[in-house]
Amino acid sequence: MNATEQEKVELEHQAARVFMRAWERQHSVPLRHIWHNRPTKPDVSCQLDGQRLDLEIAHLYGSEVEAMAILGRHLSPATHQALLELMQDDVHQRLLHALNRILAVKAQKRYKTERVWLVIRNANPLWKNDDMLALRQHFTVPQRHPFEQIWMVTNLSNNSDILQLYPD
Repeated sequence: MNATEQEKVELEHQAARVFMRAWERQHSVPLRHIWHNRPTKPDVSCQLDGQRLDLEIAHLYGSEVEAMAILGRHLSPATHQALLELMQDDVHQRLLHALNRILAVKAQKRYKTERVWLVIRNANPLWKNDDMLALRQHFTVPQRHPFEQIWMVTNLSNNSDILQLYPD
């Protein structure tokens, strides 16, 4: 596994752990024993109340240039310029566009599993829990998708809140 793949796995595990802790706080039901899967399966599997549950993990950065900045990548002058241009756009519209894009892409996936939840972790520091709540009714969950439930981890904090997007 190369360094980029390893970073992706670590980010997925971290997001899953944060989600699982928040789930347990909200529901007082154990969600434990995380392990990573290979492609064609959801990213992570765990046990919910003794039964297998698969989690597909996605990170919400906003755009590729924002992801580069958030992940601490080297930013060229052109990337800096692209970031400055993004800052001129409405923050809420960018959030809606980015989240709807993730939902549309993930809805196309198919898995060989009985239960899979989509967990989207907000990685963009410009978007807060209040933004998610205010725009919740405007997110477009595709009619057809493989997910029993869809959840948002509202920030990168280890004590992040979670917000259920589907079913609501």
